[in-house]
Amino acid sequence: MDINNSQRAEVLITALPYIKEYYNKTVVIKYGGNAMINEDLKKAVMGDIVLLSLIGVRVVLVHGGGPEITETLNKMNMESRFVNGLRVTDADTAQVVQMVLAGKINKSLVNLLENTGGKAIGLSGIDGHMLQARPISAELGYAGEITSVNIAPIQDVLDKGYIPVVSTVGCDNEGNVYNINADTAAAKIASALKATSLISMTDISGILKDKDDPSSLIPVIKASEASKLFDEGIISGGMIPKVQCCVDAVNSGVEKVFVIDGRVPHSIIVEMLTDEGMGTMFV
Repeated sequence: MDINNSQRAEVLITALPYIKEYYNKTVVIKYGGNAMINEDLKKAVMGDIVLLSLIGVRVVLVHGGGPEITETLNKMNMESRFVNGLRVTDADTAQVVQMVLAGKINKSLVNLLENTGGKAIGLSGIDGHMLQARPISAELGYAGEITSVNIAPIQDVLDKGYIPVVSTVGCDNEGNVYNINADTAAAKIASALKATSLISMTDISGILKDKDDPSSLIPVIKASEASKLFDEGIISGGMIPKVQCCVDAVNSGVEKVFVIDGRVPHSIIVEMLTDEGMGTMFV
């Protein structure tokens, strides 16, 4: 659709109040799902992040990479096993996780952001012992839960004008490496940074009252209401841990948490800088 210059100007003026709201504020974006696989969507996400950075938003990009980890393990003839949606991670698998997340994926995202016009630096949860972790259970091996977050490396990168790109591997004081769930890591990082917003990119349009009816989107959920939605089965399956991370972030001081559809191009900009918005907001 072609728009004329007057319409372009109107779009920018409409975005002005939102730009003022987010200027010099910290926003954590959890990146995953189709938006991480589809090349066109990936370019749109990187463009959104660079735009936000250029207008003065302090953006922190947190990513996982489950499909690429599984693909690499398959190529190495190593088995992928899951318990309750979490990857069973032995010592060898943990090394592959570190290689794929902190190496291949992290640096490719940094490169893409730079080529899109941004300034980015890649970090992992091991750098500066940013994400200290311990085993979730003996059964899951080196699948870790976060015990503490050191935000100093992220703050340093932000203060120098760069976009921190954080891969979700953690460590402990004995040198063990842990595979950290990206939703959990993003929520913990957002809480530690006292971020204004956390945006979680998913492959759904938001939280639906009826999963088969896109028109049943719930636009706003109070954190105190989430347990009722769990009990009623409105939030179920793989969405339970994602939503719990959203609730935990709000309860830890993050002002707003958004679950948005990463399959929609420029969904970040639509959510943050327009009247319309999209997805579900937790407050």
